[in-house]
Amino acid sequence: QTVTLAVPGMTCATCPITIKKALSKVDGVSKTEVDFSTKLAVVTFDDAKTNVQALSKATTDVGYPSELKK
Repeated sequence: QTVTLAVPGMTCATCPITIKKALSKVDGVSKTEVDFSTKLAVVTFDDAKTNVQALSKATTDVGYPSELKK
């Protein structure tokens, strides 16, 4: 499953690196693309191992609250 998370708190070019690391540590995540210019994170994961809430918690835990982009 692939979801797009909105991460409005990204304020600098190094923010995506921190966010990508946090998301990569979540069990079941296979691919992460974080774009600073759009403030979006596209995450591909195994929905049998994790969910959107866990992904959002991972970014929030490193200081960047996120939510599922509608």
